[in-house]
This record gives sequence, structure tokens and C-alpha cells, in this order.
Amino acid sequence: MNFWETITGSDLTRDWKAFEARAAALPADYQAAWNQIVGNLFAYGNFTGRNLMPILDAALGLLEEAAADGQSVHEVLGDDIPGFCAALAGGEGARTYRDRWREQLNRNVARKLRRLGG
Repeated sequence: MNFWETITGSDLTRDWKAFEARAAALPADYQAAWNQIVGNLFAYGNFTGRNLMPILDAALGLLEEAAADGQSVHEVLGDDIPGFCAALAGGEGARTYRDRWREQLNRNVARKLRRLGG
């Protein structure tokens, strides 16, 4: 990846289009599961979402393999897709972007209060 791709995010756009093309080839129930996985994983992304690309690639690969083997989505993912996504992102308690923003806000407020307090 070169500097220009990093700045413009064109590499992410290219990768995302490839993911969407791969997902479109899946059966309908797998496509619905893919959309749920994407929706649940975005909370674990950083500002650009670049950290999610390998995770999304692995999840889509799992869906493709399971569909090729004739397994049902329920057999592969179970009932708890948000839990599955949390496990992919680093397990229970994985920090979401909201957690990181909350921590940053708390640090900034604490710093300001220390300045005011003396």
C-alpha cells in the first residue's frame, strides 16, 4: 500500500468492493448473515476501519467455505451473531470505538480538572 492509497482510502474501497462481490455469490441466508456480521463488527473498528479488513476477510472466508460444504448458517454461526463478532474482534470486553472515545474524553476532563484545581 502506498502513501496515496493510505491517504485517500482507495485500497479500502477496492477491498470493500471485492468483499461485496464475494458476498453476492453466497446464498441469501449467508448474505443476510454477512450483513449482520459487518454491522456488528463496525463498532470495533478504528477511525478508518482498516483494522477490520483481515477480520472481515476471515469471516467471509468462513461463510464461503461453509456454504460450499452445504452447512446452514445456524450451524456455522449459532444464534448469537453479536457474540460471534465480539469473539472475532478480540473476545468479550473488546473495546469498541465508543469505549476508546469515552476513555479519551475522561482523560481530557480529568486533565482540565487538575489544571483548575491547582
